[in-house]
Amino acid sequence: MKVMQLLPELNSGGVERGTLEIARALVQQGHTSLVVSNGGRLVPELEAEGSTHIQLPIHKKALSSLWQIRPLRKIIEQHQPDIVHVRSRVPAWLTHFALKGIPASRRPHLVSTVHGFYSVNRYSAIMTHAEKVIAVSDSVVEYIRQNYPQCPPQDIVRIYRGIDPKAFPHGYQPSAQWLNQTFKDFPELENKFLLCLPGRITRLKGHETLIALVQQLQQQYPQLHAVVVGGADPKKAAYLKEMQNSIQAKGLSEKITFAGHRADIREWLAFSDAVLSLSNQAETFGRTALEALSVGTPVIGWNRGGVAEILSKIYPQGLIEADDQAALLNAVKKHIDAPQPVAPVTMFSLKDMCDQTLNLYRQVLEQ
Repeated sequence: MKVMQLLPELNSGGVERGTLEIARALVQQGHTSLVVSNGGRLVPELEAEGSTHIQLPIHKKALSSLWQIRPLRKIIEQHQPDIVHVRSRVPAWLTHFALKGIPASRRPHLVSTVHGFYSVNRYSAIMTHAEKVIAVSDSVVEYIRQNYPQCPPQDIVRIYRGIDPKAFPHGYQPSAQWLNQTFKDFPELENKFLLCLPGRITRLKGHETLIALVQQLQQQYPQLHAVVVGGADPKKAAYLKEMQNSIQAKGLSEKITFAGHRADIREWLAFSDAVLSLSNQAETFGRTALEALSVGTPVIGWNRGGVAEILSKIYPQGLIEADDQAALLNAVKKHIDAPQPVAPVTMFSLKDMCDQTLNLYRQVLEQ
């Protein structure tokens, strides 16, 4: 098979990671993998693993992007992929117009992946205009069914994102060297019950909930310490400052540490005693929650979106009613009072995701 995946850029994020993982699986199984994007720091890795990257500025939500329809059509005609797989809205629209100019007999098959709960409108509807529409969780299947009833239910295929269990092995422990360095950088973390909130610094991730939680628990549990692992985009600097001011005003500066953007997320998840998932909007999947559970760290999270699907199957005792602050407080207390074991994770593997996606490609070609 020759498969061409299209996405805006190749810098970082779930969509990008998924693209690389499918590209790698295609090459490993002897297929041809092409990726079209505006480029980014993941391109060398993609190419080193045997895929061809074609650079085209298909990343801007602007009318000027329409100039890319003709070059994209040329690329498709030149490479003649069997399947074109679109993973984002701008590339999906450009592909839609590019394919219109190719005779039906020579057009590749079209597959899309809905990675997000996009705003519901005609612009987003393009993601449901494909022969097969991959949804990354049951929550996304439901979102498509409710908001885009014109998308035939039999064309929606749920394929969970997956992680490599070898990259997040059960019972993983950071090295002594890592621990020494971390205690040197953050001496306040030593001999504490560590509550970790991973994710970028945005209003969506539930930092205010974390601050309120620490405030309520600090007297009863002096050993409790919270760590926020994730960087702030320059555009979010004001929000970060606002949060730090709030922490200072509440006298919690000694209780909450901001570790910033980290490449060693596995170490932080394994090092923590419990991981929180407190996003105030449903997440489509919840990869970080899965990574934490995979290494054996308990996760406490709101009962909504993809995180709820993961928790209900792997660690139901970590599931709490969405936005129920009292339930959150009790769940955290329970985890401090008695460490909760997490069984080895046997679902949501990267191999399953890749096998199911490649099988879907074959199915589309056979039809």
